[in-house]
Amino acid sequence: MSTLSKITSACIVLLLCMLCVPSQAQAADAKGERVADALKKAKSLYAPDGRTAVWDLEWDESSQSIKGKVSHESLLAQLKDEMGRSGLGSLKYSVKVLESSVPAEKRWAIVKLSVASLRCDGKHSAEMATQAVMGTPVKVLEMVGEWCRVQTPDNYISYAPESSLQFVTDAQFDAWRTSRRYIVTVYGTRLLAAAQADETVSDLVLGNVLQWRGENDKWVQLATPDGRVGYVEKSQVAPLDVWAQQAYDDALLERTCRRMLGSGYLWGGTSTKVTDCSGLMKIAYLANGIILSRDASQQALTGEKIADWHKAELGDLLFFGNSKTGRVTHVGMYLRDGLYIHCSGQVKINSLEEKSPLYLYSPLSISRIKTKIGTTGIIPVRDHSWFFAR
Repeated sequence: MSTLSKITSACIVLLLCMLCVPSQAQAADAKGERVADALKKAKSLYAPDGRTAVWDLEWDESSQSIKGKVSHESLLAQLKDEMGRSGLGSLKYSVKVLESSVPAEKRWAIVKLSVASLRCDGKHSAEMATQAVMGTPVKVLEMVGEWCRVQTPDNYISYAPESSLQFVTDAQFDAWRTSRRYIVTVYGTRLLAAAQADETVSDLVLGNVLQWRGENDKWVQLATPDGRVGYVEKSQVAPLDVWAQQAYDDALLERTCRRMLGSGYLWGGTSTKVTDCSGLMKIAYLANGIILSRDASQQALTGEKIADWHKAELGDLLFFGNSKTGRVTHVGMYLRDGLYIHCSGQVKINSLEEKSPLYLYSPLSISRIKTKIGTTGIIPVRDHSWFFAR
């Protein structure tokens, strides 16, 4: 082979090598894009709402794997299935499943304060996300210093200080779910150190759940989740199992809301101490044995849709917000004759009639809850496995 031929051959080889480099890079980029698209699709299918699921995942080019964390084992399984359907079944995973990473003895807890404030991050200065009342069971997803990332029975995820919780083992949780318990049915009361005494063991609010210890004609002896024992008048509580069987009662919904008239607004509040707009709806329906979704925008996705407020009935939820974008930012409960009750600045009554002096807002949508009890976001306490063992 002549020198010229050798030089020509070498140049061709070098050119081919140079052409291969960008093609390999392009292939890697294409794979990364496919994975990113599949991740986005899986998130939209299985974890569209960051308030009810943790989905913090990304494609790591250097390790050629999906890294991050999810809240539940089911999410990881669904992710892998979706990747398989997208032709990416051979991927590697370095994904932390939060619910499986918590020590076994701390995977369940029960709120031990009359009202616990849960936040958007694990610090007291963080925005309040929601509240949980005494006797509310929570699933612990992550331990972060003195804080716990928890999921409440309405599936909402937020952070609770350890000092607000009583951790229980699986066996203890099972025992609690089958134990004799009472629920507070009045706006507020106290757990007293002795019958007819004035010393307080704990304040109590509507919806608090305590375990039975004894009783006499007028008083029942109850224990908080962390074992503090005291007395409450029988007229202020009800056996949880009996209470949970109650029928839908729109008069009770109205009565519960009206008891809070004039009380102030607190972002994240869901108790009779203080509440926000969607919290007021949760309180009213919980008094009737029903757990609603946490936020107004979540509640708006539930129930039977009513097209015209003139056809609304007592207990229907009215949703308000931006008419251009359809974004829901507020909720109230329909009463009658165009009136509704809601918490905006304070719990108050306004009208849907534009000519009324009480007019304030026109609804974007209306949901009837009573015809959809037992569907997503409208769960009776009696059917919730965190309260009663099946």
